[in-house]
Amino acid sequence: MKSLRLLAAFAALVVSASAAEVKLESAFNGKDLSGWKTSGADAFWTAADGVLTGVNDLAFKDYKKGNMLYTEKSYQDVVIECECRFSGEIDSGIMVRKDAAGKKDIQMQIGVSRSLKKDMTCTFYVGKYPEAGWAPKVPALWKNNDWNKIRFQAKGDTYTVWLNGEQVANYVDAGYPQAAPVGLQVHGGVKMKVEYRNIAIGEIK
Repeated sequence: MKSLRLLAAFAALVVSASAAEVKLESAFNGKDLSGWKTSGADAFWTAADGVLTGVNDLAFKDYKKGNMLYTEKSYQDVVIECECRFSGEIDSGIMVRKDAAGKKDIQMQIGVSRSLKKDMTCTFYVGKYPEAGWAPKVPALWKNNDWNKIRFQAKGDTYTVWLNGEQVANYVDAGYPQAAPVGLQVHGGVKMKVEYRNIAIGEIK
C-alpha cells in the first residue's frame, strides 16, 4: 500500500507544471474592445461594466459561422488569466499560437464540445481532443452560473491550465511553434452566451 501511495505521489509530480513568474497586464478595459479585433461582425461581442460578453443568436446573419475576437498583439510564451461565467451548452474557448504553416491554433475549450456532446472545459482541442489534454477534475471545481478563475499558460511546447487555483490540465505538443494573437471564440451554429472579465495577459521572457 505504501508503495502505491509513493507511486501516485510521483505520478502527480510528473504531470504538474510550475506557474511562470510573469508581469500580467490588463488586456480588457471593461468598457469597449480597444486592443482587440474581430474576425467578422462586432455584434457577437459587447463590453460594459467590466464584462466582455460573447453572444450568438439565431437572428445574426453569421449565426452558423460564429466569430473570433483576437488581441491586436501576438504572443509566443504567454500566460492568460481571466474569470469566466456561462450557463447552458455554450461552446467557447481561448486560442493561442499557430502551427508551422501559420493556419491552425491550439484551443483550450470552454463549454460543450460539438463532436463529443459533453462539457470539455479546460481541455485542449487540436482538431480532436487528445486524451493527454483532458481535464477530468473540472466538474468538481467549476462553479455553475458563477465566476471561475482560469489561468492558461503556454511555455515552450507545454500548455497548462489552472482552474480556481488548482492545476487541471497539462498538455505537451510541439506542433504550435509560432507566435499568434490570443483569441476568444463564439462557436458557429450554437445559441449561446459567455462572459469574461478581469482579462490579463503576460509574456513569459
